[in-house]
Amino acid sequence: MHDYPDHSEEELAEGPSKSAVKRQMHALQDLGKTLSELNDKQLAQLPIEDEKLLEALRETRRIRSKNALKRHLQYVGKLMRDVEPEPFEAALEAMRQPAREAKALFQQLEQLRDEVLEAGVDGVETVLARWPQADRQQLRQLVLQHQRELSRGKPPAASRKLFRYLRELLETYGASG
Repeated sequence: MHDYPDHSEEELAEGPSKSAVKRQMHALQDLGKTLSELNDKQLAQLPIEDEKLLEALRETRRIRSKNALKRHLQYVGKLMRDVEPEPFEAALEAMRQPAREAKALFQQLEQLRDEVLEAGVDGVETVLARWPQADRQQLRQLVLQHQRELSRGKPPAASRKLFRYLRELLETYGASG
């Protein structure tokens, strides 16, 4: 058993440890790096009131030397200490949200396409249940074409056509038809 020195209440009240401060500084530097990768239009959407910080973020794009970039990002991190990071993180999250939603929608369409193709001609009913306006004949032809392509070992052109048609249905009629 080791004897560790007891920390007095005075020592504990001094604040965060050196490691915690260092982690926080690295987090601010990483946030600054993320912000520096945004274009001017995206930067304008952020609540940046510090002109020095804004100029430093823009200047980061012009630096080509790896060492100079590292030093400059440390400078950006230093400037970030004077601002609250939460509004920036919230704005970045808001910027990323539409892309996440589009990706999720894309994956849902891929899954629907795969279900339809796996079920064969009966899979057409899955699409018609979601979008009654869909062209039954076109869906049926795409499914049959896909089956022929599989049996002949050809590239999945019908699969791609079906995906495009499903995306068109989604854009035209919405998620539920």
